[in-house]
Amino acid sequence: MKSLKKQFPTLLLILCVSTTIAQEKKIAFNFKKGQVFDIIFLNQKPDKGDLLQEYFKLAFPVAIKNGYNKQPGFSIKKSTQGNYHPQSMIFGYWNTLDSRSKFLVEIENVLPDFHKRRRDLWSTFALTYWELKEDLSFEINSNKYNVVTSYWKKEGKSIDPFINKWSSKAKQQGAKIKVALVNGASPFGYYYNPDCLIITEWENEAAFNAFLKSNLAMDHKVVEHVNQFIL
Repeated sequence: MKSLKKQFPTLLLILCVSTTIAQEKKIAFNFKKGQVFDIIFLNQKPDKGDLLQEYFKLAFPVAIKNGYNKQPGFSIKKSTQGNYHPQSMIFGYWNTLDSRSKFLVEIENVLPDFHKRRRDLWSTFALTYWELKEDLSFEINSNKYNVVTSYWKKEGKSIDPFINKWSSKAKQQGAKIKVALVNGASPFGYYYNPDCLIITEWENEAAFNAFLKSNLAMDHKVVEHVNQFIL
């Protein structure tokens, strides 16, 4: 195991989304049934380097002990729909749902001000996790035009027909659907739980913009809200 001193710069790069990550052409993700996949959207406050390193030093050993596995992150270039523009999107996974739950209990015993520390470091910290019911593998190619779309349905409505039509239209116009996630959850205080989160890959911006125009013309009567980001 690498020393903590060696781990901290790596963790810093993950949460700040370094240019080294951005230069990678293809990043593969492989998760197993029963693992818990996290996606975090972040906006980091400026001039927090020392506090960030202290947070890593104190919190990450507890997370790793409880089954957390770090993954690469991505910068978010712009928002195309919705009212939220995070700076970065971070992936990670836990060995089991139980290990994830145990971390939240233990970290508050180790760091009673854990949640305050997060508020001091990030102006937004939006987290969704999914307990995987089957193996999940996908790849993000940074040379392509990658789009993250989150939809929330109106209460009492089914969003499935809309998502099916949306997905079919996207494929017809050249998209590759890399992953579609449903039935997620958010920890208390970090709520960001869309009914469906989809990552699509497009050949270029023009191809996506042509789809976006037709997408906005779709009937959205069952849709309560949307966020959409370009990686």
